[in-house]
Amino acid sequence: MRKLPLPINHLASLTADGRPAALPRQFSRRDFLKIAGAGSAAGLLLTNAKPVAAQSLTSTERELLLHAIDSAMAAGADYADGRVIRTQFEAIGTREQTITQVQNTDSFGINVRALVGGSWGFSATRDLDRESIANMAREAVAIASANNSVAPTETILAPVDVYPDENWVTPHSIDPFTVSLEEKAALLLNANAEALRENNIRFVSSSVLSVKEERLVATSEGSLINQTLFRINPSMSITAISDDGTDFQSRSAVVEPAGRGYEYILGLDLVGNAPKWAEEAAMKLNAVAVEPGKWDLILHPSNLWLTIHESIGHPTELDRAYGYEANYAGTSFMHPPEEVLGNLQLGPEFMQFVGNRTEAGGCATIGWDDEGVPAESWPIIEDGIFVDYQTTREQAAWIEDLTGVTRSHGCAYGQNWESMPFQRMPNVSLMPGEENLSEDDVIAATERGIMVEGRGSYSIDQQRYNIQFAGQVFWEIRNGRKYQMLRDVAYVGRTPEFWNALDVIGGDSTYFLGASFGDAKGQPIQVNAVSHGCPISLFRDIDIINTA
Repeated sequence: MRKLPLPINHLASLTADGRPAALPRQFSRRDFLKIAGAGSAAGLLLTNAKPVAAQSLTSTERELLLHAIDSAMAAGADYADGRVIRTQFEAIGTREQTITQVQNTDSFGINVRALVGGSWGFSATRDLDRESIANMAREAVAIASANNSVAPTETILAPVDVYPDENWVTPHSIDPFTVSLEEKAALLLNANAEALRENNIRFVSSSVLSVKEERLVATSEGSLINQTLFRINPSMSITAISDDGTDFQSRSAVVEPAGRGYEYILGLDLVGNAPKWAEEAAMKLNAVAVEPGKWDLILHPSNLWLTIHESIGHPTELDRAYGYEANYAGTSFMHPPEEVLGNLQLGPEFMQFVGNRTEAGGCATIGWDDEGVPAESWPIIEDGIFVDYQTTREQAAWIEDLTGVTRSHGCAYGQNWESMPFQRMPNVSLMPGEENLSEDDVIAATERGIMVEGRGSYSIDQQRYNIQFAGQVFWEIRNGRKYQMLRDVAYVGRTPEFWNALDVIGGDSTYFLGASFGDAKGQPIQVNAVSHGCPISLFRDIDIINTA
């Protein structure tokens, strides 16, 4: 057995600017080009490999956005908002000791959303001359007018304060776009090399995706808000193959995305933790098949966050509850609002869920949303009772009489400059318990159970009612201790019954943020990044199936 590396939140020796004092392996630009060239010979496409320099939105772009708003109002809009958005994306990927992907893109444009009567119109352009922008704004108004003439409706926008000159930046210490591809490649290749030292490990892949969004939002009410959002997504997948070649097992989902800078990647200690993850992949080859039936279930936060996303996050989107997403994303069992709000018992009294756009490190964390609404945190489930949905300014009025909440929860977001903002998921999190129970405490409370780590495959119906989730690593718990590793485990159930089976939750020390870069919704499809926090949690008498 290998000596286990330092915990995942351990920081290696860093310089004053937060970078490693020394990389485990010296890696030059010549090395990088040599390895990348080998990958290219094997069919690799290197796209714009030079990193895009960080840029800030200028006063000219502010002027052009205000010109767009003025043009929309002059064309007959009752209300208008708009955005100038620049999105930088970089990806570097590796497999064993080869670089398999280098990609760098930069997109930039402007959009306007106009309200005429009760109907919306939207238009966007990459052409930044004044006439093109005015034409775009007039097109948005024309679309809104046409919609209103065909199907008149009423739209009430929740009140919001005016923010005439605001700035917000994702808290970070290292802009990932200032870190060279050579440095990132060295880190990934060194981590791969450490994983490959473990017996039976044959394949290792790793990557780092970086996103920088600069979003300037203006409204006809007078708000003008400039934000810079950073997100970063590391990944590593390790595959073990049995000696006779008849079986293979993988350990992936070992790290999660975050709304942070490159310092987050350094803090993960990929090189130091790779042997532990590789050992787990190899151990899975000899794991015992699970016996189906009723088991107590301990869900590590690295697994539970995805269950939260699918079974709590999605069904509490108000547009889903009213059926507006039925054609693509589905509906919600948490409907109709007038029957479930304040009445639906979704868990025990100690269960508290919040929606928030303020949590440090969250992928959906912002200063203001795409309608100029400041970020906040609010209860979704309080003392086990469902009490509120996720809303935009338009949606707040739909349930104001039921919740007594007059403001939007700030959930409007458009994926990029081409995309119309609509309701997207905030960070939705299960709060830790008042008693600061550790992971060992929760395990000790289990006589016969299974502990699941890491996200795996899942299946869930369109109402988010019937659920099935797997994972990465499964431990049988006997008499309050880990006994042996299991395999082929999945847990199934119905959302209300599953959450009402929650019996023990960990404290602050076990709280962890999982995340996804790829939450799809809408037609045309848009993608949102989102995080979900939770402590380690124990559920009683859950149905376990064997997936083999």
